[in-house]
Amino acid sequence: IVVNRKRLDMATTSPHLNWLIIRNNNSFLLKKRDVKKPFSTEANNLTNVSSFRYSGLVHKKTVGVVPAADKKGFSVVLKKGKNAQRPAKNTVRVTFKAGPRRSLKKLKNLLTGAKYRKDLTQAALRRASAVLASQKAAPVKNVKKTE
Repeated sequence: IVVNRKRLDMATTSPHLNWLIIRNNNSFLLKKRDVKKPFSTEANNLTNVSSFRYSGLVHKKTVGVVPAADKKGFSVVLKKGKNAQRPAKNTVRVTFKAGPRRSLKKLKNLLTGAKYRKDLTQAALRRASAVLASQKAAPVKNVKKTE
């Protein structure tokens, strides 16, 4: 009797099972003393907290917000569920540069309109807002000259 064996990949197994396997030990964890919840440095983790909801490794669909290449605006990295076994083909990058208010509105419409991970919408908006705030020029202070 020949048994047809199927290769077990992270993409084909349940996200919950994957999380149970990697939650306590993976290369992206940052464990510190006196910190109850460890941090995570993985891509597409909006809050940098190691938790199932925000994990960019275990879910088929994830959202990541990173600064744009030219430091003006931000890019949204969406992971599609379709090509889960092809990492080069399963990400889409959309860049927003139209100004802070308009860009945040477009991001919200992108995530809610397509019903793409409703639970990550607010976290993505906060991350995008933080990226935009970090790109603002620091105010110049007037220094009085003393003679």
